[in-house]
Amino acid sequence: MNTHPFSSRAIAIVSSLLMVAFMCNPAAAHCDSMSGPVVKDAQAALATQKIDPVLKWIGEDDEAAVREAFEMTLAVRGESDAAKSVADNYFFETLVRIHRATEGEGFTGLKPTGSVDPIIAAADHALADGKGDQLADNTAAAVREGMQKRFSDAYAKRQLAEQSVEQGREYVQAYVEFTHFVVALDHLVSSGASHKHVEAVVDVVQ
Repeated sequence: MNTHPFSSRAIAIVSSLLMVAFMCNPAAAHCDSMSGPVVKDAQAALATQKIDPVLKWIGEDDEAAVREAFEMTLAVRGESDAAKSVADNYFFETLVRIHRATEGEGFTGLKPTGSVDPIIAAADHALADGKGDQLADNTAAAVREGMQKRFSDAYAKRQLAEQSVEQGREYVQAYVEFTHFVVALDHLVSSGASHKHVEAVVDVVQ
C-alpha cells in the first residue's frame, strides 16, 4: 500500500502543471509563437491550401472569419515573395488572435521562433514522439522537490515559532506558502487546469 499520497498523484499533477506553465505566464505561452503548434498548423494549411488543420484551434463561431482570412491569403501570396510574407503573417496573426480570444487571453503579436518555453517544447516533443514517461518523471521530480522544500522550511520554522513574535511570523509565512502549494496542486489534480482558475494558483506553484 502506498503510504505517500502525494507521490501516488504526482503523474496526474504533471499534465496540469504543464498547462499552468504556458496558460498563466505570458512569457511562457507558446500558442502565439512562430514555433508554436498553431502557426505550424497554419503553415501546413497554406502549403496544402486546405484549411482543415487550423480549424481545431478555434470555435465554430469564428470559422467564417478564419476562412475569409485564409482565402485572402491564398489569393495574394503567389504574387511575390514579399506578398507571400505579408499575407502569411496576416493569416498567422488572425488565427492566433482568434485562438487566444477563445482562451480569454489577449494577443500582443507573434513571438519569434525559439521563444517557446523549454517545458512546453518538451511537452510538444513528447506528444510528437508518443513518449511521455521521461517528461512525467522529470516533472514529478520537480513537484516532489518543490513540496519537500516548502515542507522542510515550514517544519523547521514551526519548531521555533513560539520563541518570539518575529519567529512566529516567519513560521506563518512558511506555513501559508506550504499549504497553498498543497491546495493548489490538489485543485489542479481534482479540477484540471483551465484558463480561468489557473491564475489563482500559478504564483504558489512556481
